[in-house]
Amino acid sequence: MSFFKTVKNIFSGNSASREKVPTTASEDTPNTSTAPVEEDAPFSEPEPPAMRRVIRVSADTENLFPPDDPDKVLIKAQPSNTGDQCLFMLNRTLFEGHSWWYPTFESAEGSSLAERLFSLDDVETVLVHEATVTVTRKDKSILDWKPLGMEVGTVLRELLEEGGLLISQKIRDEMPSQDDIQNGIQKAINEEVNPGVAGHGGLITLQKIKGNTITIKMGGGCQGCSSADFTLKQGIHGSFRKFVPQVGAIFDETDHAAGMNPYF
Repeated sequence: MSFFKTVKNIFSGNSASREKVPTTASEDTPNTSTAPVEEDAPFSEPEPPAMRRVIRVSADTENLFPPDDPDKVLIKAQPSNTGDQCLFMLNRTLFEGHSWWYPTFESAEGSSLAERLFSLDDVETVLVHEATVTVTRKDKSILDWKPLGMEVGTVLRELLEEGGLLISQKIRDEMPSQDDIQNGIQKAINEEVNPGVAGHGGLITLQKIKGNTITIKMGGGCQGCSSADFTLKQGIHGSFRKFVPQVGAIFDETDHAAGMNPYF
């Protein structure tokens, strides 16, 4: 598709921003089924990818965990269909009202949660969003998340039991207001993103914003386009973070299966 090449050229200046974003909790949480993983068997074999439909897991964990033992740290894990990411849902809030994406070990400085997770051998990126953590692994050929997932769960429990600041104070102190973030993202959409996808008849709109977490929707030629996932991760995310470096999770709530161009 010519759109793939067009968008790649338009956003080439931001091609280094190759974060994995979960689209469920998508970068940043991943594409997953909505069925929660049972606590006593938190991992399951990856299922074949179904029709691509973006589903977002709420940060409200009241219905995910039993209320009988509120003092116990509970974690549910949900690997993505593609196997490169895993969403960890907790019955504790990690970063209330906000999110933060750690693309490298260096970016984790001062944040004990990210520092400890990056100490695990196969962790590539970390996205913290309220009561969820999305981990992307380096080795994309491994689909079994149980070994690494157990290590991640151990780290999360130890940190929460120890107490202390999970997200660096510097990140908290330098967080812009929600209005400033919204204005910056809208400027990125108007000045760079939408002109970049206009040649394909595409349109990106800002749907929601909470703190520094944003939700967008793709329309026109972008809905259902086979290049939409590449465009989102390589182009749109890069532009948003260039205009607003403090933006956290970026969710895409587009129903690509309903688009004119089927997503393969």
